[in-house]
Amino acid sequence: MAGHDVVEEIIDAMTDDGEMAVVVKRPAGDARATVAIFQDAPGIRGSLHEFARRLAEEGYRVVMPDLHHRFGRMIGYEASEATPEARAQIMEMLGAMTDAQIQHDLDAALAATGCDEETGMGCIGFCLGARAVYQTLRRLPGAFAAGAMWHPSFLANDVPGSPHLTAAALEQPLYIGIGTADQVQSIEMHQPFFDAVEPLDHVEVAVFEGADHGYTWPTSPNYHEEAATVSWERTIELFDQHLG
Repeated sequence: MAGHDVVEEIIDAMTDDGEMAVVVKRPAGDARATVAIFQDAPGIRGSLHEFARRLAEEGYRVVMPDLHHRFGRMIGYEASEATPEARAQIMEMLGAMTDAQIQHDLDAALAATGCDEETGMGCIGFCLGARAVYQTLRRLPGAFAAGAMWHPSFLANDVPGSPHLTAAALEQPLYIGIGTADQVQSIEMHQPFFDAVEPLDHVEVAVFEGADHGYTWPTSPNYHEEAATVSWERTIELFDQHLG
């Protein structure tokens, strides 16, 4: 199904904290389903635009809310732009995020794009976005049919609402990719979550030897071709089977 011409736009959605940009990419014809993308900490940048474009070429409408909008419009940094000042801003933005804010932003993005009544949608998240994938699947089971997490963060911690506490009850199919070299958010840090989903046949945890955090992005020194390629293939297979 790959090879669709892609229509790209940025629209505005209204949130409780002001206006938010929403990136939309879709095939020129009918889309097979909608996929929400939750960014990682560096924000919406060229690498994320390219990833979303690839999904649209597969026939999916992609909706990507700008989760950093409370600090400015469309703030994003490639790895090559990670100056000390940029890293400090990224950490500030990351520390200010809450589950409730991200879910609120998702709802605003879905409403602005006319997807708020849609069913059979998917979601994919990177790093902090993986936690948002889990929260979305649990909160909106009638709307979201499957999800994917790449090099996840914050799946098990000591705060109320930690995903590992309810993961055993997850009903939708889920793909998780993580590397053995990830020390930012290591396998050990997520083990309570992985233990909870281990009995679930519809949850796949793929472990990649030598892959580090952020293995997705070709522009990053942490890019891992095998992990990125296999995760893409598994995610597309999952979405093709369960969305729409």
